[in-house]
Amino acid sequence: MFRLFTHRNTPLHYWANAMEVGYVMAEAQAVIAMRLMGMAGVWSVTPTEDGRMISEKVYAMTKAATDSTKVALRGGTADQIAAAAIKPVRRKTRSNARRLGKRGVKIK
Repeated sequence: MFRLFTHRNTPLHYWANAMEVGYVMAEAQAVIAMRLMGMAGVWSVTPTEDGRMISEKVYAMTKAATDSTKVALRGGTADQIAAAAIKPVRRKTRSNARRLGKRGVKIK
């Protein structure tokens, strides 16, 4: 997450959250494409990839809900609550994109 100022709740903080969501969307699209190619036998994926794509969503969404709720209950601003909700999802999409990207096209 971008940390532009120590003072919170400025327009730039909302913009930073929007940028993070943009990264999530781009990485999720890449992960979906690589997993679909893996199902078609074109991309190299592990045999556990099908189950993994379901279980990790449950974890990321639960973590996002609990983290954002904690920030809200502590009196956080709207941008802090959004940032807390985005962070676990972004972490998972980033790691998936890197992991699947390293595997590459299946050559055989």
